[in-house]
Amino acid sequence: MVSIVKRKKGNTIYYYLKHHTAKNKKQREIYLGKEIPPNIEELKHAFLLDFYREEWLPSLEQIFLNHTKQKKSMPKSIVQKKLESFSIRFTYNTQKIEGSTLSLRETSDIIQFGLTPASKPERDMIETKLHQKLFLDIVNSQTKDNDLSLKTIQKWHKLLFRETKSDIAGNLRAFDVRIGGSKFIPPKPNAIVILLKEFFHWYHNNKNKINPVELAVLAHLKFVTIHPFGDGNGRVSRLMMNFVLNKFDYPMFDINYTDRRSYYVALERSSLKDNDVLFLQWFMKRYIKVNNEFLS
Repeated sequence: MVSIVKRKKGNTIYYYLKHHTAKNKKQREIYLGKEIPPNIEELKHAFLLDFYREEWLPSLEQIFLNHTKQKKSMPKSIVQKKLESFSIRFTYNTQKIEGSTLSLRETSDIIQFGLTPASKPERDMIETKLHQKLFLDIVNSQTKDNDLSLKTIQKWHKLLFRETKSDIAGNLRAFDVRIGGSKFIPPKPNAIVILLKEFFHWYHNNKNKINPVELAVLAHLKFVTIHPFGDGNGRVSRLMMNFVLNKFDYPMFDINYTDRRSYYVALERSSLKDNDVLFLQWFMKRYIKVNNEFLS
């Protein structure tokens, strides 16, 4: 945690912000002044973000360089094969996180061979096929000019749920929702349009200012916190995350189903405390570890 340190020299008191990590004993502090500034919470957030950026950014930049180099050296057919393999795992995990009953093998069989497992909900199979197709369409049609917009997000949502939840597919919710097992309460429906306008303004204002991985993580967090749809917000936000990563030529990321509890906790803590650094810490640790091959 960031703490305010008070030091007295003579008859004068000076204030500092200080943060340290027990793991690597790294610490840093900055001088605030002779009084605590009125915007102290903003300063704490910026200070904490800068502290961790010093740790993340060198690794992220190395991952980008080596990933780009590797991708350029591969035949296009191999790149496409790796993408299709990723699409199966990503579809399995993102659907499983949301309650799908399908195993990874069943997901693969449905997508690759059209085999439908017995005694499994038809909805799970339909949404699996639609998700994987949408993901590949998004990536394969992506250009530098393509970008996020409300129209695009609503289109994704409609394509995901047109056959299973046609009454909400592509529509912003006009009703209250709750997230099962979470203390966080999503915004009221009458605030959604304004919040989405602010979200896309934030995105377009920051997309060329901050590291693309950070941009992707924050887009995921901010969007799912707004919770603009009646269902499927997590799936759309994870598609959005990978859209941004791929747009800027970073490796895409698959949040594993086995990490779902810590994933939910990180999202909830960030939303309740209005502190995006908490979710960034959770994500960066896993993203850098998964992409360790690009750090050698």
